Amino acid sequence: MKFAATCLFGLEKLLGEEITELGYNRMETIDGRVIFEADVEDIPRLNINLRYAERVYIIMGEFNASSFTELFDETAKLPWEDFIGEKDVFPVTGHSIKSTLTSIPDCQSIIKKAIVKRLTSVYRVSWFEEIGILYKVEFFMLKDRTWLMIDTSGAPLHKRGYRTESNAAPIRETLAAALATIARPREDVLFWDPMCGSGTIPIEAALLMSNTAPGINRHFAAESFPQIDADWWREAFEEAHDNIKTDCCFEAYASDISEDCVRITRDNIARAGMGRYIKAFQRDALSIVTGGRRGTVVCNPPYGERLMTEEETFRLYRDMGRHFKTLDSWQIYIISSADNFEALYGRRADKVRKLYNGMIRCSYYQYFKGNIKSGAKNSGFNCKIN
Repeated sequence: MKFAATCLFGLEKLLGEEITELGYNRMETIDGRVIFEADVEDIPRLNINLRYAERVYIIMGEFNASSFTELFDETAKLPWEDFIGEKDVFPVTGHSIKSTLTSIPDCQSIIKKAIVKRLTSVYRVSWFEEIGILYKVEFFMLKDRTWLMIDTSGAPLHKRGYRTESNAAPIRETLAAALATIARPREDVLFWDPMCGSGTIPIEAALLMSNTAPGINRHFAAESFPQIDADWWREAFEEAHDNIKTDCCFEAYASDISEDCVRITRDNIARAGMGRYIKAFQRDALSIVTGGRRGTVVCNPPYGERLMTEEETFRLYRDMGRHFKTLDSWQIYIISSADNFEALYGRRADKVRKLYNGMIRCSYYQYFKGNIKSGAKNSGFNCKIN
């Protein structure tokens, strides 16, 4: 079977590598999605383990359609009865990019009618109650190429379940996981987010380092699909629990100038089960010190849109540049939407990666101040946080 895993723009490479590491064959990468081969029994494992994906879809069909007639006919050919029963619910949503068929409502209506025609011929009924299991059908059109899919995830996969409360400008969990991964967290190097907000970046770093599956504590739409045996879900969750590293000595700090943010962060850390690895406390980011330790700073400062004015944000970037110079050989990773960030910060980044925070185009600025080698001695390092 063919599947599609969607992601934020810029995370396709990480998602593709993750799919390969799980043992699945990648077929194609498009902006914001990776198409690959798997079996229906793999749906639980994919949803539980994919760290950078937003959703996992079953691809029911793929075809060219530049007219509503083509869209209807090709949709009606597909074996929708393999999943959708005669009493099940099947709403249709989707997107059209650079395609002849631009009206989303019209495409929804045509696809819905075509599915009904197919199911009518199979079940021999003229009316569908739609009171049963929910199968969300989604279409994706790109340059007149159409993919028709069934969503297996339900709530987006970035909703891990631990962040029931957040600050005014939370970063999506999938992006936070990517920021942490790119920063190469290590057990012998302190990981510090000095503008932690809701604590998402340190939490995702701890989940990554302890090899805790991001979906281990949540539910998915496909758990109600009769085509997926309950034992497959049980086995996938058991596998995820067995894969957790119980001897991990990763250490992270989550600090913020806001007492309320620190409170939210502590609650989120507890719900994520990452209290062993993360210490949360109140502190101004412009007063952090190395304490003689090796460290990596990863942060998502305000963009000047919701939490600060543009003038205040630019002043903060200048102050960050001046203060972070004092952090000896620490590596610094900062995501920002400001095109002039490097000029404000006062230093050109060693590497810049283009990412998206939701729909906001950002850059991930990476400063390699020192050569931090894994396994190096770290005086005063304590893997257990009191």
